[in-house]
Amino acid sequence: MTATTPENGLRTRLHRLARGSVISAIVLGLAGAGAGSAFAATDAESEGSSIDLLVSAGVRGTVAPGAATTASITVQNDSRTELSSGRVTVELNRTPLADEAAVSTWLDEADATGGFEQLGSETTAPVDAEGSVTSSLFLPPEVLGDLAPGVYPLRATLSGAQTDAQDDARSVTSTTVLVVTAAANPPIAVMVPITATPDNGALLTADELSALTAPDGALTAAVEGVRGTSAILAIDPSIPAAIRVLGSSAPQSAREWLRLLDALPNERFALQFADADATTQAQAGLPTLLQPTTLAPFLNPSNFTEPADEPPTPTPTATAEPTPASVPTEGAVPSEGTAPTPAPTPSDEPTSPPTDGPVLPDDAGLTAIEGTTPGILWPRSDVSAADLDVFSTYMSDGAVTVLSSSAIEGAVGAHAGVDGRSVLVTSAAASDALSQAAGEDDTAARQQWLAEASAHISLTGQSNPTAPLLIGLDRDETRTAEALREAVASVDSLGFGLAEVLAVPETPATLSTDPDQARATALQRMLESEIVLGDFSTILDDSQLLLSPKRIQIMRATAVGLTEKGFDDAVSDVNIATTETLNAVDIPPASTIQLLSANADLPFSVRNDLPWPVNIQLSVTPSDPRLDVQSVTPWTIQPGTTTRVKVPVSARVGSGEVTLTLSLSSPTGVPISQPESVRVSVRAEWEAIGLGVFGGLIVLLLGLGIIRTVRRRRREAVAENEQETTSESDAVEEMNE
Repeated sequence: MTATTPENGLRTRLHRLARGSVISAIVLGLAGAGAGSAFAATDAESEGSSIDLLVSAGVRGTVAPGAATTASITVQNDSRTELSSGRVTVELNRTPLADEAAVSTWLDEADATGGFEQLGSETTAPVDAEGSVTSSLFLPPEVLGDLAPGVYPLRATLSGAQTDAQDDARSVTSTTVLVVTAAANPPIAVMVPITATPDNGALLTADELSALTAPDGALTAAVEGVRGTSAILAIDPSIPAAIRVLGSSAPQSAREWLRLLDALPNERFALQFADADATTQAQAGLPTLLQPTTLAPFLNPSNFTEPADEPPTPTPTATAEPTPASVPTEGAVPSEGTAPTPAPTPSDEPTSPPTDGPVLPDDAGLTAIEGTTPGILWPRSDVSAADLDVFSTYMSDGAVTVLSSSAIEGAVGAHAGVDGRSVLVTSAAASDALSQAAGEDDTAARQQWLAEASAHISLTGQSNPTAPLLIGLDRDETRTAEALREAVASVDSLGFGLAEVLAVPETPATLSTDPDQARATALQRMLESEIVLGDFSTILDDSQLLLSPKRIQIMRATAVGLTEKGFDDAVSDVNIATTETLNAVDIPPASTIQLLSANADLPFSVRNDLPWPVNIQLSVTPSDPRLDVQSVTPWTIQPGTTTRVKVPVSARVGSGEVTLTLSLSSPTGVPISQPESVRVSVRAEWEAIGLGVFGGLIVLLLGLGIIRTVRRRRREAVAENEQETTSESDAVEEMNE
């Protein structure tokens, strides 16, 4: 079975796939099963040949005692050739599974106490290559007999089917459960997280919002999937913020999606911005929850020239009030073992508009979520009692923390108290199964995940049928509306929600977790690098252009929904981006410069790969006093360019070799990049020689010009005299005649 696996909270079911082999006779029970999926592992598998068998019975795996039901059987042929017809046999084990651990053992390992008896069989139709067929097997009341309420192992075996690529028949076994229940489920509340992660690590872009809020987009699916249910929504504030910062340029579909979200009657609470993990922050020793430094750099005043939709009046949310942090002292390094103070200063103050300019929304208005219940935290569940104490300081009126039952010792209800701290407890097994169902596109496979969820819910309710149950879906940004709607509707107790769960008396509980400090250590290091970036950003007119996106990227790197690999990759991306930013402005290596005059402006290249202009100071220090250099030259380097900065120099002696040490700093004196050295070959006497030669050439040319002029005039005088003599001779001859 192919399922969308959320980033967090799901058990790895590597052995959940049932396996068969190429055989000539029926072999039962060969395969380990998974939530009703099966997989034919054969030598032909490497060539893309596999057969999946999916089976479910009843309504989402449940049936009333003594009632008839129907088993749905789906054969999926993922091979490249047709699968012939075969025979499916459905069997039931009448020994009920004792508890949730037994359910997991049966589904993961196909291991159950007791024997199986056949309920019926059905001939399957041939299956086209890369196709599937579904058939039904009616199970009359007498077949199930007098099964008492409970959870029973159910399996199906396909035999006799073969493809053109194989001469031998196939046998594939699939496992699931049948839940016999005479009572309604206990009251159940379902929490659905709504998150969306941008590619660039900051806010969702207009293009991303257009795709996510399109009719087939993931955010549209999230809203449509919970419509008409009592699902409790846990919303990432960065989503409405990404829409609102775009103002009038926001995609129409995104603005409409936000209106639909606000109009839903569902209870809701705010996740941390970017779904940043409070557990990681507490274990890193942060005194307050991380917040974006400011969202002002994402605002374009031209998109707010017309009246925009008024954002909802902010209500208290699960985010702590940001506490301004002082700008770090240059060179200050946090002491080992303590969390660094973030460099940027958070600001939720309204952005001051220019005179007669547009009124820009402030951070509170951009991130507001209408109708939220305050004080709810939904972090990773590997918490300690000390972390719960820290959470209470993060919230102005204390915190209610959502944890998985896997973090709690023993069985407790949906509302528990740990050392005086209020905790909402989600059923781990039921939440895992329902999360898989909500992320499964294939209808047949989804039914088997729903059957598993029903089994866990039934067994949980046996001990206390009236105790409410809380289910928390995992973070998953790829669900379809159909899958989400069916998963939530299968367990939703209409009218039972967050308020009702919080009203249930707390059950004393004890934590059973063993916190891992790896994420906390990584967060501390990212915040240390943020301090370095804070110093570096003084080269910008507005340092928040750099620091605001970086803070959000750091927060996203700690997101609750990240797997261990996802977390490692996100931290690596943050570190790489930081290094690239710090190396974006520097002095490229230069070749030896020939200085042929006593005074000149030497050009030195400075590279700026940032998307903003940077203000730098180029310091030049000569190795020898024979060259007098302007020590500091301020300059503005345009984005994405390499600019030549001209520095005045004067030579004090005739010639020699001088090394210039070039270094960059911000206007506040923060060093930027690494110093570079440039050799200058001083040949200042060449200037005098050149002037002498040039002067001599001028004198020579003037002399030659004068000589030429005198000679020309002499020639002209001779010619004039000859002409006069000729004229007189002609006149004498005329008189003689």
